[in-house]
Parts: sequence; C-alpha cells; structure tokens
Amino acid sequence: MKKVIPVVLGGGIGTRLWPLSRAGLPKQFLVFSGTNSLFQQAIQRVNVINAEDITVGQTIVVANEEHRFLVLEQLRELSSVSANILLEPVGRNTAPALTLAALQASSEGDDPILVVTPADQYVADPAAFSAALQRAVRVAASGAIATLGVDPDRPETGYGYIRCIGEPGKSGEYAVAEFVEKPDIETARTYVASGDYAWNSGIFVLKASVWLNALQQFRADIWDAASKAWTGRTLDTPFSRPDRHTFESIPPDSIDYAVIEKCPGSSFAIAMVPLSADWSDLGAWDAVWQVGRKDQDGNVLQGDTLAVNTQDSVIYASTRLVATIGVSNLVVVETADAILVAEKSQSQQIKKIVDTLKSEKRNEHTLHRKVHRPWGWYDSIDEGGRFKVKRIQVKPEASLSLQMHHHRAEHWVVVSGTAEVTKGDKTLILKENQSIYIPLGEVHRLANPGKIPLELIEVQSGSYLGEDDIVRFDDNYGRH
Repeated sequence: MKKVIPVVLGGGIGTRLWPLSRAGLPKQFLVFSGTNSLFQQAIQRVNVINAEDITVGQTIVVANEEHRFLVLEQLRELSSVSANILLEPVGRNTAPALTLAALQASSEGDDPILVVTPADQYVADPAAFSAALQRAVRVAASGAIATLGVDPDRPETGYGYIRCIGEPGKSGEYAVAEFVEKPDIETARTYVASGDYAWNSGIFVLKASVWLNALQQFRADIWDAASKAWTGRTLDTPFSRPDRHTFESIPPDSIDYAVIEKCPGSSFAIAMVPLSADWSDLGAWDAVWQVGRKDQDGNVLQGDTLAVNTQDSVIYASTRLVATIGVSNLVVVETADAILVAEKSQSQQIKKIVDTLKSEKRNEHTLHRKVHRPWGWYDSIDEGGRFKVKRIQVKPEASLSLQMHHHRAEHWVVVSGTAEVTKGDKTLILKENQSIYIPLGEVHRLANPGKIPLELIEVQSGSYLGEDDIVRFDDNYGRH
C-alpha cells in the first residue's frame, strides 16, 4: 500500500489577476467558477486519488502567516477534510515551503509520497486529474520524481515547457530530457509543432526523502536554513510556525530552479506523466477567458454586466453594473475601489500596475475596500477629513479584540442582530436601531452573542483613522 500525503502550496499572490486578486486576498482564495475557491478545489482534487493500492493521509497546507484565517475558514467549509497548516512568516518561494512540508510528513517516522500542487490552478476534469495522479504515484513509489505535463493545445508564452524523450513506461510516463523557460511566441510554436514538449504544470509527486536528499545535494544552503527553522518551530494548534528569524534567512527559490531542473542527467530519476484534464494555472485574465464559460459572442461575463456588440472579452463586475458597447478582446474588471481596462493580449503586463501601486505605497495592491477578518468583515463605505464610515458584519458567537484607540472615537448603530458591547467596566446588549458612543481612549469590545450575523454601521471621527491605531489587550485569534 502506497501512503500519499497531499501538499497544497498556498503562498502566492496572483498579481496578474489584479484588481480582484490582492496581497490580502490572493487568487487562490477567490471563486472563479462554481461555489468553491481555487484553494478549496485543489484540496478536494488531491484528496480523491481513488485506487486500491493508494491510501491518502492528512493534507499539509503551507501558507503565509497573513492568510492563516482565510485558510482556516475555507478548510472549515470543507467538513470532510482536515489539514496540518504550516505558516511561513515571510514568502521564500516554493522550495523552502516544500521542505517544511517534507519535514512535517516525515515526522511520523515513515517516508510517504508527497503529491505537491499549487493552490491556485483550475482543472475542469477532476476524474482525469485523479487518474494521472495515480500513475504519478506509482512512478514515485519506485524512487523517481514524477511531474505532470500538460499536452499543449496552443503556443503559450506564459508557461514553462518539459521536453520528453523515448517511449512511455508501464505507467504511461516519459523520461524528461530538460525543462525550458517560458519561450517567445515563435519558439512556443516550434515546441507545439514538434510534439516533444508539454506544459510544466508545477505539480510534482515524489517521496519526502527524495526531495530532502535532492535539496541537500543541489541547494544545501536552503536545506540548512529550512531544517533549522523547522527544528525551532512553535505549535499553536492548528498552526505550526517555523522559527521566524531563521526562516527569514533562507535564500528564496522555486522547486523548479532549486531541484527539478537539475535532475535530468543526475542521479535523481525524473519522469513526466501526461495530464489531459483541461488544466490552467489561471496566471492572468486571458487564462480566465480561456477556461471560462462563454456566451454566444465569446464573452466571459460575471456579475451585473451588459455587453452590447462586444466579443471575446472578460467583463467582471463586483459591486455595480458594468456596460460595454462595440469592443472586443478586452478585460474589464470592476471592484469597489479600482477598475481595470486592458487588452486581453496584454494581461501579463498587469503586474506592472501592481508594482507601481506598491512603489507609490497605495493600498489598492494589498486590500479590497471590503476586508475580511477572522470575526467577519468590514467595508469602508465612505471617508473624508477626520471621519470614516464602515459597514461591519460579525459572525455568530464571534468577537473583536478588547482594544482602545489613541486618535479616534467611534459611534456604532446596530442594523440587524444583537451586539454585546464592552465599554470600560460595563457590558451592554444592543438590539436593532440602538446605538452607542465609544469615546477616544475608552477600552471596548464588540461581540455577537447570537445565532445570526450582526451588522452595524460604524462612524469613526478623529485626527488619525488608520487601522494601526489599535491597542489590543485580549484577542481570541492570537493577534498582537
């Protein structure tokens, strides 16, 4: 029996899907089709490897510390799946992330096969995906590294490629001759025409010991720092945190660059298992159009949209009506605080917009106007000189931290549900249409003791209204 541990790498940002994907709510936690996010779909896919000779153990999720509550909430919605959650204090790319997962998987004394997948990919045919994973697991059981290669249906400059040689083995695998970087369009056409190349999916299947041994051989510096960070980890159920100081010293590198691309011709056997499951990494808006459900004019429409004489476009509306007339091959994405209009062929350039926002220290690259928190969410619906208005929703039986502010006062009006308010040494219950004033410097807390969501309007006033003007005295979610 082959023991498999799914490893889902959820630390990416997805800048090319801005303004929908942002640092605080990246693409893997967004829903592009159906009812589940890309992260949830990835979890479900790798937990259904149906075969008599394969048993699937507890999933390992590696994610950024800042996204821990998103991970926890979305896992909670998948009631049939449990996971070990490893939190990276900072992003160091995928090689250190996989190293943490391999060390976690090996901690019980065995040597399981790791099925390693990014959290932000799209697969239209889960059954075909599961069949390919079964073949890859059988390849990995022999000690080889298996990677899933996607049969290209077009010349694509946004993917890396795998060149294969020889005839397929008993599991349908091909020997890998080399990995090549993202090509220009003419080179991509040559690759596709030759029939010798597959798209590199970034999905790998290998024993934990194989990864750790290969990393020690090819990138001993990453191994040394990552293993020390793991040894110094702290446990905060359900989270495991590597030692922050040591982890920050790890040289950032990807699984591909650190190990996989060095394997052909080395002592580490590597093979490619073909994947035909309508796969996409959803790396940019043109990829969303490629896999999306199109209307009779070739448009992918989401939200409140009206497309007249519009062809082959992506129109995404989040908060209001978006109407187009007489355009084609466009990407139009509307959110509460930003609108993107781009030629579909220029989707890969959106990262430049995000880089500019970061350099100008603007918030639009980090957070949406509606910000999710472990207790619920808030939406900053208006602001001006010395005031800000928020709509707040608190989940049933959840509460904000016990806190105070140095620079602002707050006025709360309950719209629906029941609010339990701590104000100084008093605790009050507020119902619909009731309100309370929290003076500057007053210690306070907002909680929802009920069984339905609590909604209220908050009006802040003061000399400084930034989110960092919070002094926390007690918090149910471990925030400082």
